[in-house]
Amino acid sequence: MSRRSPLWLALALLAWTLIYFQLESFADWFSYSLLQLETGSHLGEAVKFFVYDTPKVFMLLALIVYFMGVLHTFFTPERTRALVAGKRTIVGNIMAASLGVVTPFCSCSAVPLFIGFLSAGVPLGVTFSFLVSAPMVNEIALALLFGLFGWKIALAYLILGLTVAIVAGFIIGLLKLESWVEPWVYQISAATAQDADAMNWPKRLDAGWQYVKEIVGKVWPYLVAGIAVGAAIHGYVPENFMASIMGKQAWWSVPLAVLIGIPMYSNAAGMIPVVQALLAKGAALGTVLAFMMSVIGLSLPEMIILRKVLSLRLIAVFVGIVAFGILLVGYVFNALF
Repeated sequence: MSRRSPLWLALALLAWTLIYFQLESFADWFSYSLLQLETGSHLGEAVKFFVYDTPKVFMLLALIVYFMGVLHTFFTPERTRALVAGKRTIVGNIMAASLGVVTPFCSCSAVPLFIGFLSAGVPLGVTFSFLVSAPMVNEIALALLFGLFGWKIALAYLILGLTVAIVAGFIIGLLKLESWVEPWVYQISAATAQDADAMNWPKRLDAGWQYVKEIVGKVWPYLVAGIAVGAAIHGYVPENFMASIMGKQAWWSVPLAVLIGIPMYSNAAGMIPVVQALLAKGAALGTVLAFMMSVIGLSLPEMIILRKVLSLRLIAVFVGIVAFGILLVGYVFNALF
């Protein structure tokens, strides 16, 4: 049976569901019966977290990435660029930020498309809205947040993250900083948009599987590392310890989390297990999400790549505006949840 077959897909979804709901029982058996670790011990809790979360997060990721891979067949880089070309002011910012959520670009892969936007005549501010949104408010982060924490947190993250991207791009557009972009960027000719509608549904379904192999193949080291860090936090960090340094009462915790997150590099999938473990130990939701957004939205590798196309002054403006937006998101989440 071909993996392009709808019947094959239905059977795969059935198997996925049956396995997913047995993961916690398997983790208990593996940790406390097979390994005979002491129930409630630091090592036992850490091992159970790792054994349970590793397949759970990978299964959620594979499911999400598959359907997003099918969706992404409708959004080639050329089509994405064509959709925002010619758009001005706030309308363009909203459209670019929204496209950043559903298009398959991380912070580093979004930079070449950023160059393509500018060379196609897309305004600088509109282009920055996409650059902020693409890694920070991507569909994988949203789906994992929904699966682990519920729709309210996922929706709030989507709204506030989009707001940061839209407002940041709008402000940069108002500042008229086009002269701070390296001149060679504007000399590149934009490619002609391709027709994504030429694909049929069997090809789209096959693209979903290819996307799973590509994305999971790239992110699995970050994901395993994130789960390992989360397991260590879950098993060995004392209860409520995080509340003292990342809690709502510590007003300085949000800016500190952003400062710590900027030099780090990970993706949304790798950060979710860390978020889960920190919250379980008493850290405030806003502080933890601000940390996650700074890691994936203001990563050092992205700044290094951006230096090839932007002046240091424009990078500083970009980092300052986005960091300020992330700070607001952190404080708003802490106030609401």
